[in-house]
Amino acid sequence: MAKKEKVAKAGVKKTPGNLYYVDKQGDIAEVKMARGGKRKGTPKKIAKTGVKKEKGYLYFVDKDGDVGRTKMARGRK
Repeated sequence: MAKKEKVAKAGVKKTPGNLYYVDKQGDIAEVKMARGGKRKGTPKKIAKTGVKKEKGYLYFVDKDGDVGRTKMARGRK
């Protein structure tokens, strides 16, 4: 299992039916999940963290609502 580390604290409260991710600017965005042929909505920023992304890492919103990262698995056999 890859080692996870916290990058920024945001404390975002997650709600069911929404997808949370770290956008290109390093902020946390929220969008409604597409279900059963229905279209998803437009994403909106809910927390401004300004994380600088490094190449080779996967950035995500963890269960505490903070920004975390882990090293990407590349080139396995």
